[in-house]
Amino acid sequence: MRILALVTARAGSKRLPGKNTRLLGGRPLLTWSIDAVRGIPDICDILVSTDDEAIAGIARTAGALVPWLRPAALSGDTATSVDVALHALDRYEAESGRVEGLLLLQPTSPFRSRETIIAGIAAFQKGQARPVVGFSPAQSHPLWCFLIENDRAHPFCQEGGLHLRSQTLPPAHIVNGAFYLIAPQDLRANRSFYSDDMLPLIMDDPREGLDIDTQWDWDMAEALIGMGK
Repeated sequence: MRILALVTARAGSKRLPGKNTRLLGGRPLLTWSIDAVRGIPDICDILVSTDDEAIAGIARTAGALVPWLRPAALSGDTATSVDVALHALDRYEAESGRVEGLLLLQPTSPFRSRETIIAGIAAFQKGQARPVVGFSPAQSHPLWCFLIENDRAHPFCQEGGLHLRSQTLPPAHIVNGAFYLIAPQDLRANRSFYSDDMLPLIMDDPREGLDIDTQWDWDMAEALIGMGK
């Protein structure tokens, strides 16, 4: 199977400036995702989509393919992951041939493991190319969440509330942003990485689900490395 691994890494970031090139554990954040996927047999290429030449240079040194820079129209805050992925996919297939899967790896999830990536690819193959999306256990259960309105707290879900015991709560999961694998025709047709028949790739290790978006997230990542991640 030919799967294109796509790492998206633009230069701009308002909440954590320069995060993609910032050193985490002595390595630029961007390279954690490249290193995790390099050498996996079903991966035909690791393509980095970026608008920044410095990021491109780091990616190339790490062994990724950066044949062009992302246009400015796809580098602002309003550009969606789908738009960026379709641009990269179209250009890559025009130059290097068709692929059977597009694996989106956001660099802000540095602790997803190689074993998890391989498991996700296996699920994609076994599921006959149904989309595979990474999930982590929810830290706050939705049935214990409340809506604060007019100085009153109401259960966010009608059937929820603090009277529910933890032992009776059904498992709840959230999309963690660490893994998206989809067939190109599905992404083009639906313009989404999600579908009603998507396969959940559950990552029970909370470290794999860490998504670095703020300084607090970065501090947490550094703490995990200090603990021997």
